[in-house]
Amino acid sequence: MTTTISPPRSPNPPVPSAATPTPTRSGLDARGILASEWTKLRSVRSTWWTLVSTLGMMAGFSALLSAAFVSRYDHLDAFEKATFDPTLHSLRGMYLAQLAIGVLGVLVISNEYTTGMIRNSFMAVPQRPAVLAAKAAVFGAIAFVVSEIASFAAFFIGQAILSQKHVQASIGDPGVLRAVIGAGVYLTGVGLLGLGLGALLRRTAGAIASLFGLVLVFPVLAEALPSPWNRNVSKVLPGGAGQAFAQVRRTSDALSPWTGLALFVGYIAVTAIAAVIFVNRRDA
Repeated sequence: MTTTISPPRSPNPPVPSAATPTPTRSGLDARGILASEWTKLRSVRSTWWTLVSTLGMMAGFSALLSAAFVSRYDHLDAFEKATFDPTLHSLRGMYLAQLAIGVLGVLVISNEYTTGMIRNSFMAVPQRPAVLAAKAAVFGAIAFVVSEIASFAAFFIGQAILSQKHVQASIGDPGVLRAVIGAGVYLTGVGLLGLGLGALLRRTAGAIASLFGLVLVFPVLAEALPSPWNRNVSKVLPGGAGQAFAQVRRTSDALSPWTGLALFVGYIAVTAIAAVIFVNRRDA
């Protein structure tokens, strides 16, 4: 008589917990990608030095310019006094601070190309646009917080000095809060432009040179054009468009704050789209 032995029943497979994040095709979820980019950004010492430099340049230059204006205030003519914009004067440190935050934006990605670490990033996350988006999100959030702190610090320091001549502005005055926030937005945008150029060019020196050309060299060249071309070109360049949002007293040949902001965001968007296209098509 033959006895049939049934095979042992396999145990039930484990049921995934609802709290377990669902991985993407790359094995990492969005939170994991963001956490990875945050770890890479904060572990580099130059990140913190550059952010501190942004704060120092913004607030320090504000104090210096405001003190210089107070010292020569009694020798100014009536026109200079009437057209003086205390808000913009205290925010002029963004002309220096943009260099620091822009360089950091470039280094966020160009350093990975230089060291070859970008290959590991793309192996861990084959969806390359997701890597770029995570870098932009993490860096943009940090840059925005630091830039806004620097902007408000510069404003209040500058107004405290200008109050010696009773020419200061209040944060509650029309357009002032928007301008102070706008200076921080402008700095953040310059940083994101640097990130996009770093992804496009993949070389630190080339990306930094391109960024400085956009925000520093092109405006100088535009000023050399005959009138009215000099004003018409200057106001639509990235610097002129972005800084229009940080002004309270608008000149007749300048863009309106919201038009300038829209154009500035357009520059960032075009750079980001081009970066995604090139990163997808080229080898790491």
